[in-house]
Amino acid sequence: MYIAPAMKGVYIFLADGFEDVEALGTHDVLRRGGVNVNLVSISDEPFVQSSHGLTVGVEQSIHDLEFNHAHTGPKDFFIFPGGMPGSRKLAACTPLISEMKKHYAAGGSVAAICAAPGTVLSQLDGLEGVEFTCFDGFQEAMEAKGAVFTPAPAVSCGRIITGRSAGHAIAFALQILARIKGEETAAEVEYAMNLNTH
Repeated sequence: MYIAPAMKGVYIFLADGFEDVEALGTHDVLRRGGVNVNLVSISDEPFVQSSHGLTVGVEQSIHDLEFNHAHTGPKDFFIFPGGMPGSRKLAACTPLISEMKKHYAAGGSVAAICAAPGTVLSQLDGLEGVEFTCFDGFQEAMEAKGAVFTPAPAVSCGRIITGRSAGHAIAFALQILARIKGEETAAEVEYAMNLNTH
């Protein structure tokens, strides 16, 4: 597999049981907007199976990545789709959580949707006052850290972007795209997809 020289860029982390639309819809929107986004497995296998039985090839394994968070900026993203048991597997991946914390502390951004804000992002420090959304029933871990739940399709707060559910995956992706490429690019992609997400 290709070995990245550093953890700069945009990465969608996948575990078996990921939610199809939340991962691949986000990947699609970002690619349409000209973002070089990489699918990364948390295992050594070159394929990951979704919660609905779709097998997806990944570009990299987390074990092949050379982590280096120097000069990380807010346009560098770690993205976590929801889905079960995928979200819980991401949350239990010690190397991933460790590097997520370093990435965020270094100035990088994180994005999570559905169950993943509660399972994955809740492991971050410094969440007091952060506004977020997630699938109903997964907000308690974030709230315990002082974050504020709002039932919106997608929420951007500082360097954290969260999405509510599979039905809001495109709104979630467009907020990430706007952060990376700007509002104009996000609006162009939204228009090209014949969407009205507002």
